[in-house]
Amino acid sequence: MKKPEVTIYTDGACSPNPGKGGWAALLISREKKLRRELSGSERDSTNNRMELTAVLMGIRALKRPTHVRIITDSQYVKQAFTEGWLENWQHNGWRTAAKKPVKNDDLWRELLLAFEPHIVEWEWVRGHAGNEENNRCDELAVEARLALDP
Repeated sequence: MKKPEVTIYTDGACSPNPGKGGWAALLISREKKLRRELSGSERDSTNNRMELTAVLMGIRALKRPTHVRIITDSQYVKQAFTEGWLENWQHNGWRTAAKKPVKNDDLWRELLLAFEPHIVEWEWVRGHAGNEENNRCDELAVEARLALDP
């Protein structure tokens, strides 16, 4: 049986960085003609943590094994999966090549577990460059961040 196909656009926002953060994920299923927007915030975060959280929350929203295309404007997130960074970090006991602890290893570990039942493909888009869905994620992430008390 063919796995359903879903595209997930993601974005994170933090200002200042570190500081108040927001994340957003936009799930699109062309087969079922569905579109779902998710967003949230954290009082004390970083831009990279918000980028990772957006992907994690998007994946967690899937109810069954899925063929997923994740579209992000974060090279940090994409390259960790596509350039072998995660495999190296795991092999090195969650340490970088410089022997320093990997930042955000809690989220990386959660993502690895969340990805297990899925087939995941990655695509990078330039942020703020006219991609309608990426721009929508940016709006949602900023709105979530701004919704925190001043």
